[in-house]
Amino acid sequence: MLVEETEKQTSVEPKGGWFSRFLATVEWLGNLLPHPITLFAILAFTIVIISGILGYFDVAVADPRPIGAKGRDPDGMIEVISLMSAEGLQRIVTGLVTNFTGFAPLGTVLVALLGVSIAEHSGLLQTIMRSLVMNASKRMVTVTVVFAGILSNTASELGYVVLIPLAAMIFHSLGRHPLAGLAAAFAGVSGGYSANLLLGTVDPLLSGITESAAHMIAPDYTVGPEVNWYFMFLSTFAVAIMGAFVTEKIVEPRLGSYDESGAADDLQKQDMHPPTKQEKKAMRMAGLAFLAVVGVLALTIVPENGILRHPETGAVAGSPFLKGIVAFIFITFAIPGFVYGKFAGTMKNDKDVINAMSKSMGTMGLYITLVFFAAQFVAFFKWTNLGTVLAVKGATLLQTLGLDGPEVFILFIIMCGIVNLSLGSASAQWAVTAPIFVPMLMLIGFAPEVIQAAYRIGDSVTNVISPMMSYFGLILAVAARYQKDLGMGTLIALMLPYSMVFVAGWTVLFYVWVFLLGMPVGPGAATYFVQ
Repeated sequence: MLVEETEKQTSVEPKGGWFSRFLATVEWLGNLLPHPITLFAILAFTIVIISGILGYFDVAVADPRPIGAKGRDPDGMIEVISLMSAEGLQRIVTGLVTNFTGFAPLGTVLVALLGVSIAEHSGLLQTIMRSLVMNASKRMVTVTVVFAGILSNTASELGYVVLIPLAAMIFHSLGRHPLAGLAAAFAGVSGGYSANLLLGTVDPLLSGITESAAHMIAPDYTVGPEVNWYFMFLSTFAVAIMGAFVTEKIVEPRLGSYDESGAADDLQKQDMHPPTKQEKKAMRMAGLAFLAVVGVLALTIVPENGILRHPETGAVAGSPFLKGIVAFIFITFAIPGFVYGKFAGTMKNDKDVINAMSKSMGTMGLYITLVFFAAQFVAFFKWTNLGTVLAVKGATLLQTLGLDGPEVFILFIIMCGIVNLSLGSASAQWAVTAPIFVPMLMLIGFAPEVIQAAYRIGDSVTNVISPMMSYFGLILAVAARYQKDLGMGTLIALMLPYSMVFVAGWTVLFYVWVFLLGMPVGPGAATYFVQ
């Protein structure tokens, strides 16, 4: 049975034991936070004030970089630079535009999204999701739902809007509890947000922020979008298995048999058809187009003299292929997407392709606005040296406490998960925390690629229990169709086992892969940072 709720869906305060009160407190605190855009504006202004105060008192730390390193002060000290000065004001005014246009994630995300938008608006991604779930055997349907949810985060709206309602319908049609299907899909789409078999828009977004933070310690350090691919590829299967286990062993037994009397009156109006013959044919042609694209790309990178290998070493690491991976994300989604649309009848010419890209760009207004203010915050933080000063002092504290080994990542992952409860946006959270924790953990010997991989675990696992997650209200509305008196507390209680298992299992996988087996988290990715 579900946790009983004495209030209807309009109530957001679950009643019950200490844990329900804890969740209500988290929700209340999260509601006190301003909009992320406002938050970044406040943080940027706060950085200016703090830099002025610390600069007045000449706060400084010893530069941990070796003598002769690029950017190292001859005096060997890193001082807090005040922006509350004539020079600071001049730098703010003259850098306002370039901070925005030079913000690394902006261009890479928009370019990748252009390709994804063609595949999404042609119907290719939706048909793939429907085929994966609706063609799965009854025994495999649970793991397939979670797996499809993880894959759908390439175009996040697709998973929330299409797959989660579809999974609830499929479980219902199989005589299983529809909320179990909803929970399984939600766990894959949101709890497994960072995992995927392919690189998506989140990869260049996070890597750009990580690289900017790493420059505080190593000005020439580069972090490509592919640096976590190995670990996230492996995580896709691990999260799918964990999600299926939680669904069948914990969530479904707790839900029990479904009571049809609790459904909304219009539930019978829902309908979802399997892919038609035309859609199946179009999907096959898109698959051939994808293989052709992959084949052409392979010719540029697989042979030892491949034109996209590193021009000096001939290696894949650091090659133009990996540095230009965003361009290939665009191509591998755009071409199969158009081929599908051509055979499915959803795209006939270049105008349809342009309209698809324009629609997706039209939805990015909020993101672009957020990036403007986030870019100012990141730039101010870097100019003032506050991030480096905090990193040095934090690293010294960790070493004093003896927390300079791999065990530090347990605390880091948990911290990221807690912060994610109140600040649900992956880019917003990482833009705030990366300038502090990337340099700090680099100073105790860990590479930015590994730090980013650990962050992605913490950022994903609590999405499903955070009321601040942007799609949480949508999931609540879908769930209420099957249990009309369902409240927020019920949904959080339903999803909590996934968060608990994911954070434990995913962290163990991280430790085994990185520190026990000594495997890289991605192509050319280092585990340890050596100055």
